[in-house]
Amino acid sequence: MMWSTIVATLGLQLGSQPAPRISRAAASAIEMGPIRVAVIGGGPSGSCAAEVFAKAPNFDCTLFERKMDNCKPCGGAIPLCMVEEFSLPPEIVDRRVRKMKMISPSGREVDVGRTLKPEEYIGMTRREVLDGYLRDRAVEYGATPVNGLVQRIELPTQARDTYIIKYSNYDGKSKGVPSEAEFDMIIGADGANSRTAKAIDAGEYNFAIAFQERIKIPDEKMKYYEDLAEMYVGDDVSPDFYAWVFPKYDHVGVGTGTVVNRPAIGEYQAAIRERCADRLGPDPKVIKVEAHPIPEHPRPRRVVGRVALVGDAAGYVTKCSGEGIYFAAKSGRMAAEEIVALSQGGARMPTEQEIKDTYLKKYDAKYGPTYLVLDILQKVFYTNNGAREAFVDMCDSDYVQKVTFDSYLYKTVQGNNPVEDVKLLFNTIGSIIKGNAIAKPDKVISNPVESLKRL
Repeated sequence: MMWSTIVATLGLQLGSQPAPRISRAAASAIEMGPIRVAVIGGGPSGSCAAEVFAKAPNFDCTLFERKMDNCKPCGGAIPLCMVEEFSLPPEIVDRRVRKMKMISPSGREVDVGRTLKPEEYIGMTRREVLDGYLRDRAVEYGATPVNGLVQRIELPTQARDTYIIKYSNYDGKSKGVPSEAEFDMIIGADGANSRTAKAIDAGEYNFAIAFQERIKIPDEKMKYYEDLAEMYVGDDVSPDFYAWVFPKYDHVGVGTGTVVNRPAIGEYQAAIRERCADRLGPDPKVIKVEAHPIPEHPRPRRVVGRVALVGDAAGYVTKCSGEGIYFAAKSGRMAAEEIVALSQGGARMPTEQEIKDTYLKKYDAKYGPTYLVLDILQKVFYTNNGAREAFVDMCDSDYVQKVTFDSYLYKTVQGNNPVEDVKLLFNTIGSIIKGNAIAKPDKVISNPVESLKRL
């Protein structure tokens, strides 16, 4: 009996046959080495996930990022709650926006922000600064950074229960060196064009194209935007979204986006430049041009095997506002925290169903209502110029401003005053009627080839 036990322990069975292979995924009852986690993508979602894994016992985290100085095309707005929740230092925030100006298709301007408290603001950041800070912090806690572009992910097989990541390693080199590494789990934080999502057949989603120019303007013009952001609506600047002028450190970001007419993004950018031309001054200098896809809804499959998608890779960008930074950081942190908890200190490998039952269920329960409300608002108010006029008109209401800012700044759906809600309903109807009466007709869009690409 003792001999049989010793032989089995050595990996043999009586009769000189190899013992069945014990997979790391099923090794909860035996001692195993650190769980090797690859986080693919070094933006807010990947960096926040990597930080959690780096702090956790019995986890070995590698953070892949192709461009360590990446400047993602993005408005850069973050809610107030993110500053404290993610312990962001003051210098990360370039501008503290306390006023917004909404401009309708007909040119009506409504000032928004009078319900804000003195300490409340929307933070404006540069992505290269914010992303770099979060990534460096994860590395300081122990994540291993790899300046590499992931090319292919090989899924587990019957003979191998791990993931093989093949990538080009650019660490200190101008040309990538083909490399590969083996991991037990993967966090896909590699954006809207996620190769991780493709590897696990996560499914497709509709996406918008966001286009932004960073523009240097005279100091006296910049002073106008010191704590002010502008949002423009109208079918001239976007048939289904809004255009913006957001203040940055020493310049402004001017941009727009669209889902339904992506080929015309250049026309819409030219239109927003024309509408804000007087405020930018006679000689604005474009210092950077950026464009990027933005997901419109979550992917059909966000967890497959021991791979979890977060941030843009998962499709976590809200309709109506187009916000994604906070939800990226939050989803990365939540996914990592749930995986660490499920692993029981790195002693066992979480299963696909366990990750779905924790990370996905908790995320959807907490933020699902926000996505739903903003989806409805976009469908109601961004579809034609009459509705856009109504949208701007409604923003003149103190109740609408308070509910909107509280929902954005603190990431909870607001609006629990029955009397004001009833008033808002009737005011909405009145604004829509008035908006349709004064609005110019929308231009007809015809792009049959492009429309076939939408789900």
